[in-house]
Amino acid sequence: MKTSKTAQELFKAAYESRYTWDEDFPGYSANVELIQGKETYTGKISINRDLSVEVSGISEPQVQEGIYIQLWDVVTHLSPTPFEESHGKHEFIKGSTDDTEAIEIIVKGESPQSTCKIRGREICQITRVKGNTAFVIDTQENFDTGEGYIASRYEAIFRDLKTKEVQSVLKFEDTYEKVGKYYLMTKQVVQDLQDNNDTITQFNYSNIKLLEPATI
Repeated sequence: MKTSKTAQELFKAAYESRYTWDEDFPGYSANVELIQGKETYTGKISINRDLSVEVSGISEPQVQEGIYIQLWDVVTHLSPTPFEESHGKHEFIKGSTDDTEAIEIIVKGESPQSTCKIRGREICQITRVKGNTAFVIDTQENFDTGEGYIASRYEAIFRDLKTKEVQSVLKFEDTYEKVGKYYLMTKQVVQDLQDNNDTITQFNYSNIKLLEPATI
């Protein structure tokens, strides 16, 4: 007799199917180029062994901060955090299944509470609230590394929590390549549709080098 998986089992399977770096990840350095409209900025970045992020050589502080935030998002998604450490204290409740066979999972115990959808062994949607803004991230395409999946094409919609009015829409396309034994981001294109203005920002990473392990 086939038994239905619990909400926690479904979420854990999808969480552990993601691609992440391992505990031996040495960090890496790269050149960065940010292109937005007619403006181009270049500098250097590093993600260190302890997963801290450094950005240097950018003339505009706001642009440098934007690159830092983008890389910190990459670290957040690819850091090898065990399920029990991230979600061991959370409660998972199974919701409805939509017409694409995606199953809604409510995650209680987070602050604030979040909801996601699981299709197969992949997380395909995340809904969260931050301050007065509610946002939904829908994944349209994943990159299968053979060692786990990475979201490669996805969309984030931000709404006013009270009025439900759309504040902005961001569309992302990410490219990863294998360097040594690790998959690293080489390009991200972000399309910002805020206030009916179509702004495209492109992050390019080149001359990527893994850092040498520290000697003791």
